[in-house]
Amino acid sequence: MMLMIQDKIVSTDIFESKFACNLNACKGACCWEGDFGAPLEKEELQILKDLYPKYKAYLSKEGIERIEKLGFYEFIEETKEFATTLMSNGACAYLTYNSDGSAYCGIEKAYNDGAISYRKPISCHLYPVRVTANEKLAFEALNYDVWDICSAACTKGEEQQIRVYEFAKDALVRKYGEGFYEELDEIAKDLIEDK
Repeated sequence: MMLMIQDKIVSTDIFESKFACNLNACKGACCWEGDFGAPLEKEELQILKDLYPKYKAYLSKEGIERIEKLGFYEFIEETKEFATTLMSNGACAYLTYNSDGSAYCGIEKAYNDGAISYRKPISCHLYPVRVTANEKLAFEALNYDVWDICSAACTKGEEQQIRVYEFAKDALVRKYGEGFYEELDEIAKDLIEDK
């Protein structure tokens, strides 16, 4: 079922499904699995270029080589959107690894260190919420992207009773503002109580 919240079409799966990222289990597989890089919004294309000197030191050697050879992003013909550049093995060029072997965004490491004020691509921050935009019709749809590599996150979300939209709260507020999230939360709680 879909609901209209402000000017966004929102799938009720976001309210009903449980999710809490479990890096210990998946090791950040979403950073290297899939056919394309992370979707990018148009304004992020310039941000990636402008901030590169500040976050470059946080990237891997191969990531730097790929970005400097192929660019900061690529246009995906199949999806008609821009996405992060990939390394030769299909992993995101912005991917780095923590000491425990988990994938981690080099941009986000720079953000956490205070080197930049941009956290990471909003599509990565929102995940597992995926936004589909239709510029001609001027609407956005928010859906829960179910991916088998996130099965441990579903289990953890169920155990901790964290719903998808609650897990993605910071990202939803970052993208749409506090007012949107509060309205979303109120509608979600009403739906949950009705069930």
